[in-house]
Amino acid sequence: MKSFTIAAAHHPVSADVRTNSRWVQDLLRQAGDTGIGMVHFPEGALSGFAKSEIKDWSRVDWRVVEQELEAVARLAGDLGLWVVLGCNHRLTAPHRPHNSLYVISDRGCLLGRYDKRYCSHSEITDWYAPGFDPLVFEAGGLRFGCALCVEIQFPEIFDEYRRLGVDVVLLSINAEWHPMFPVTARAHAGLYGFWVSFAVPSHFRNPMASLVVGPDGEVVVETTAGRPGLATAVLDPQDPHWDIPLRRARPWRAAARRGDIYREKRVTDPRSAEKRRF
Repeated sequence: MKSFTIAAAHHPVSADVRTNSRWVQDLLRQAGDTGIGMVHFPEGALSGFAKSEIKDWSRVDWRVVEQELEAVARLAGDLGLWVVLGCNHRLTAPHRPHNSLYVISDRGCLLGRYDKRYCSHSEITDWYAPGFDPLVFEAGGLRFGCALCVEIQFPEIFDEYRRLGVDVVLLSINAEWHPMFPVTARAHAGLYGFWVSFAVPSHFRNPMASLVVGPDGEVVVETTAGRPGLATAVLDPQDPHWDIPLRRARPWRAAARRGDIYREKRVTDPRSAEKRRF
C-alpha cells in the first residue's frame, strides 16, 4: 500500500457562502502543488453552520450554495485533489436540511455525502433533519469514514468504523476550544487503531487547532489555532513507526473481541467458580 497525504483545513467560516468558498478554494490551490492527496474541511465550511453562523434558513440562498459546491468540485478535478467538505444539504420543503460532508473525488465528481446522524439537542429540535447511515469510501489505497462534531461523544460511531475496516476517520467540527474534543479524538484513534483527521474553523474567539492524530493516539501535526492553514500528514500504514498500533495491537484486539483466546484458556476450578471466598 502506498502512502497518502491528507491535510486538515483550518479557516474562518461565516454565513457568507462566497467568502467561505474563497477560503476553501485558496486552501485547495495552496495544497495543489505539494503532493497532498486530500483536503478535509470543517463542519459547515462552505455553507456556514446553523446557530453559530446561520440564524434563519430563510436567509440562505441555496442557489449560491449549489454554485459554489460546483465551483469547488471543478477545482478539485483541475488540481487532482480529493475534497471532504462540510456543507448544509437542502431537502424538499418543508423538511429541514441535513448537516453534511460532501465527498468529492480527485476527478471532481461527487462520490457521496455523509449526513450527521447524532445531531445535538438544539440541532434536532430547531435546525436539522438527521441522517442514518455511515459513509465509507476509498482513496489513495485507504478506507475513510466520516463523522461530524458532537458525534465524537458517541463511541459507537467510531467502533462501527473500526468494524467496517476504516483506516482514517474524517471528523469535522464547528465549535470553540474545549478540552473534550482533542482528547476524545486522540482516545478514539488510540483505542480503535486508525488515524483521525480533526478539522475545525479558525474564526472563534477561543479556537481549537486543526490536527491529524495517529493510530497510537498521538498528535502527528496541528495548525496554529486561529491562523488559517493546513495540518498536513503522510499516512503510511507500512511505516515501521506504526508497527505496534496497526500490525500488533489492532489485530490482537480483534482476536480479543472474538473471545477465542480467552475461551481456550478457560479453567474448571472450584476456586474460580466460588466468588465469595478469599
